[in-house]
Amino acid sequence: MPTIHIESLDETATLAQTLAQLLTPYSVICLEGTLGAGKTTFTQSLAAGLGIRRAVKSPSYTLVREYEEGRLPLYHIDLYRLEEAAVEDLYLEDYYESPGVTVIEWGSNAPEELPKEHLLIEIKTFAEQPTVREFIFQAKGNKYERLIQQLIDEYLKHKKGE
Repeated sequence: MPTIHIESLDETATLAQTLAQLLTPYSVICLEGTLGAGKTTFTQSLAAGLGIRRAVKSPSYTLVREYEEGRLPLYHIDLYRLEEAAVEDLYLEDYYESPGVTVIEWGSNAPEELPKEHLLIEIKTFAEQPTVREFIFQAKGNKYERLIQQLIDEYLKHKKGE
């Protein structure tokens, strides 16, 4: 699976903002990783890349936060605290079918509620290197296979200063 090795918060921001420029309406991104891996931090940078100026906060207690003012609306969903049965009551498909970007943290808590096609990003951390992250990308559908390749190409260009 395609992987990008990140060594700082600035590199995480660059990766997320690069992805934001490539996203189109109806994009769905699932973020997985341990607590503190950087899922919300990644989403904050993604929002900045979409032109959202408002502070992006974790939706852990509100479940869903909506940000409408960017190039594309952003729907930030956190399924960490939900029981599987409660997820059905959120009507997540309403977000997937809206012409924005849906970011779901902890989508693995309700895999049957995820759309068939989406981008899965797993963020791995390393105890001995607290600022280092590995972003592992898995495409669910052709649209996301192309997106991953574009993201990697654009990110590497940016990193080289092109």
